[in-house]
Order: sequence, then structure tokens, then C-alpha cells
Amino acid sequence: MSTKKNISYAVASAAALAVTLTACGGSGGSGASGGTWDKDAVVNIGSLYEPQNLDNTAGGGQGVTEALNGNVYEGLFRLTDDGKVDKLLAQDYETSADGLTYTFTLRDGVKFHSGKELTSQDVKYSLEKVLADDSQSARKSNLEVVKDIATPDARTVKVTLSKKSISFVYNLSYVWIINSQAKNLKTTEDGTGPYTLNKWSRGSALSLNRFAGYWGDAAANKQVVFHYYKDATALNNALLTNAVDVVTSEQSPDALEQFKSNGSYKVNDGDSTTKLLLAFNDKAKPFTDVKVRRAVSAAIDDKKLLESVWGGYGKEIGSMVPPTDPWYEDLTDVNAHDVTKAKKLLAEAGYAKGFSFTLDTPNYDPHPTAATFVKSQLAKVGITVKINTITPDEWYTKVYKNHDFTATLQEHVNDRDLVWYGNPDFYWGYDNPQVTKWVEEAEAASSTAAQTELLKKVNRQTAEDAASDWLYLYPQIVVANDKLSGYPLNGLNSQFFAYDIKKTG
Repeated sequence: MSTKKNISYAVASAAALAVTLTACGGSGGSGASGGTWDKDAVVNIGSLYEPQNLDNTAGGGQGVTEALNGNVYEGLFRLTDDGKVDKLLAQDYETSADGLTYTFTLRDGVKFHSGKELTSQDVKYSLEKVLADDSQSARKSNLEVVKDIATPDARTVKVTLSKKSISFVYNLSYVWIINSQAKNLKTTEDGTGPYTLNKWSRGSALSLNRFAGYWGDAAANKQVVFHYYKDATALNNALLTNAVDVVTSEQSPDALEQFKSNGSYKVNDGDSTTKLLLAFNDKAKPFTDVKVRRAVSAAIDDKKLLESVWGGYGKEIGSMVPPTDPWYEDLTDVNAHDVTKAKKLLAEAGYAKGFSFTLDTPNYDPHPTAATFVKSQLAKVGITVKINTITPDEWYTKVYKNHDFTATLQEHVNDRDLVWYGNPDFYWGYDNPQVTKWVEEAEAASSTAAQTELLKKVNRQTAEDAASDWLYLYPQIVVANDKLSGYPLNGLNSQFFAYDIKKTG
């Protein structure tokens, strides 16, 4: 699962979307400015999310996706800012009648930044890199349906699956195609994208230069520089002093008025897919009991939490599914805030006097604030919460990998990640055989309509089971200088395409 700060591990998806031909252009974002734009401009981008390393199969985190995905590395397909899937390095593809074999024809004339031509062997290598035992790719488990990868010639890749996967093409949009001969990918790169890596100064900035040999439309600017800041205040000050031109994701709603009231800036409220979860370990007492999970969910006033953290931004969400997913349904009423109901459910579960548990909490905002709020809310129904603050690396090992927790707070960035509730081995341990069956049937569905119908059932069942407590849906606020246009507004799954950004003088 991709998480909002430093972790970008396994999350699933289940979608087959319309595929259309495109090159690098077509960003969903827009700025405000008119006039002549400078093709040799340097665009300065402000972010709180520096990469951990430059390899998205080695725990590079949100920052590596934000900076490199689509900019430096490309896939056979591209997930656009509005959630569609476009052909990219795949010029075309065919699917066998049984849905098990995909034959991809690669685009001709594509070169890596090192000068090597793209071949089918590079695609095979890139897929195998995602599937390797040590891979921390966000799509590893989705792609484990890959049974065989053949390369009949330099421009043809033939992939055979062990079972049907309606999401296969969608999931391929997350696989970076990398030069099979490349080395030291944690600190260097060799992709096919519109930019090459110029310099990465750890703790400070990462710069990308326009790639003269790019196969598609040239980037609209000469260079982009991602500047990294430790907190939202420093980031906002950088925007106010023109040290940066755009902020990828505003994290301080209290500071927005200074930009909204200033004609030199534009505040954009896009569509987010990031959910803040109070994730129970459904295999650890007392959260093995659905009544306890429902009681905790009902005891917490999500609306009040959202207001305290984000002001008038963001949305309440009653399940893992954001409104941008095809199988969305408003389920906020299923476990709505109701202290009386929470106390009644606790009594029925045998915890009339409450209980205590430890809440493992990542050490970066907004988790400590949310943890304190949860603690105070649950105290009102007799539940004592001990907050255990941990680093992202500790969270990955303790919670995600070892399942050594009772409950935790975590952000899940990805769209279409509901299907993880169909995996009993996922870190939260939710195990409903009917849900697992529906998820499997949805993945094997012959149409998106059938898939959607099944996943709507999963959505409602997981909400009724209070599989987790989905606290709120983040806003996606991009703030930019009025001289900028063409930047992405939604940044699905943390990507931030920079190649369409235009800057006037």
C-alpha cells in the first residue's frame, strides 16, 4: 500500500479502464496564466516528500513516485491525472480469447537516457524486477498472476497469466520500464521519460533536465527542480517568496487564505484518493469482534476530526472507496458517530467497562494529531488508548511486515485499493470468505460492469463489518503561482507530471 509520507509498499487495484493512444502530453492540470510561455523555463516545485531512494521497487516512497513517475520513467501504459489508462510505451496490444495471454507491441524509436534502444528484454526485466522476492513494489501482489514472459522479437512481449485479471493493463501502468543493463538505481536512473536526472542533493532538492532524445512531445520546460521542506510552514514561505512556483500538496489549510486573497496565486482543490485509516488488527483481540470495531468507529466523530485538521477541506468517507472509484457508494451512515450506540455495542460485546489498547502511530503529521483526537474520543466510551509513536521504517517492519500491532493509523494513497480486504494475509488481517470470493470473481469478470457490481458488494460488506475505521478522505490542494499552467490537479497515487507545466515570464 502506498502511504502518504515515506512508505510505498503493496496496495492493490482492480480496474480495467478505456485505453487510448497518447504520447507524453495531455496533463489534467491547469493554471491561470495567459501570454507567451518560456520553453526554457526552470520550474521550481515545492514538496514535503523527498524520496528515500530512487528505486520504486526498493521502498523509495511517495517522493520517488512524485518526482520520477512519468517524468523520468514510463510504463507500457500511463495512469492519467483523471484516472484513465493510456497506451504509452505499448503501441498496441492483443488479448487472447481466454483472457490469459497478452501480446504487446512496443513503440518504435524509443531510447533510454543512456542511448540504448528499448527492447522487449527491458520490459521482461522490468516486470521480473517488480516480481522479485525483495521487491517492495506497490503492484507486486497484483502482478503475481504473471506465469510467463516471452520475447519473440525485439518489439514483442508476450505475457501469460495463471488466471484472468481484468486489472492487468491497469496494474501495468505502475511498472516502470527500466534499462535491463542499468546499475545503482537507488541513486541513478535510466528511463525513457521526457526528463533525465540532473542532480539529487539529499535533504534539499532533486533536479530533472529535459531529455533531447525523447520519443514523444518535448517537455514544455527546460528543467524542473523538486525542493524539499521539513514542514508546511517552510514550504508556504518558499511559495510566498517565489523560491518555488507550485506546491504539490498543501498540508496547512490555515495558511490558504494568504494565497486565496492574493491574485498572484491560484488555489486548486482537486480529487484525492488518500484515506486516513484507523486500521484494526482484525486478528487481535478485542478487534476480532465486529461489534467492538463498529463501536470504536461510532465513538469517533470523523466530521469533527476532519474539521480540526483540514478546516473546510476534505471529505468524510464511510469505506475504503473514494468518489472517484467506479464502485463508490456513500456509506458514511453505516457506522456514523453515535456515542450511545457505541456504548451499547461495547456492552453487547462484553466490554461495558471498556478496555485498553495500544495505537501505533507514525511520527509525521497528521498522525500524532489524529491519534490524540482518537484517544480523547474513545475515552468518552471507557476505552483507554496508549499512543506508541514510531517512524515509517518501524511501522513497515512492526505493522505491515510482522503484523505486530493491535491498531494503527496510516494513510492509503492509492485509488481502487478496496480489493485488499479480499486478502486475509494483508496486514490488517480482515478475513471474510464471502468478500474474498467476491474480490476473486471481480478480478476474473468479463466486463467492467460485472466487476463494478461485485466490488460494490465488497464495499458495503467491509463497511458493515467495520473492517477498518476510515476517518476521512484527504483534500488534494495544489497551490501555484499565477504564471504557471499545465500542472496536474489530482496527483493520483502521488504522481506529479511536470512535463506539461508552462511558465510565463
